[in-house]
Amino acid sequence: MSKKLIDKLAWIELKNKAILSTKSYGKDKYYIPGGKREMGETDEEALIREISEELSVTIDPATLQYMGTYEAQAHSHEEGIIVKMTCYSGNYSGELKASAEIEEMRWLNYSDKDKISEVDQLIFDDLHRNNLLN
Repeated sequence: MSKKLIDKLAWIELKNKAILSTKSYGKDKYYIPGGKREMGETDEEALIREISEELSVTIDPATLQYMGTYEAQAHSHEEGIIVKMTCYSGNYSGELKASAEIEEMRWLNYSDKDKISEVDQLIFDDLHRNNLLN
């Protein structure tokens, strides 16, 4: 049986060893900002579009840096549905503000791991191990 993959991109924005996270309306967990690619989009195109829609800022494609790819059980999906999260960091212009489906934007620390999805927990572990997240 082949596993079902949800292909997502995430933007790792760190400040003072905390990571920018968002919570969508009706959700019980915070997520690293980003989302699913649309047909034919590159990582770069999908990430820039999603971040613009969610947080009203523009990511500079020239500054994008690959941070890793992580896979875990998809939160609030049936067992066996895996989310594959390809992560990038990058500089942005504009003012960060929650828009569209985003209810709240927060800077989370490693101690907030209970507030995030399974795949984000893997990312938090990695960032913490590399001394990027307190």
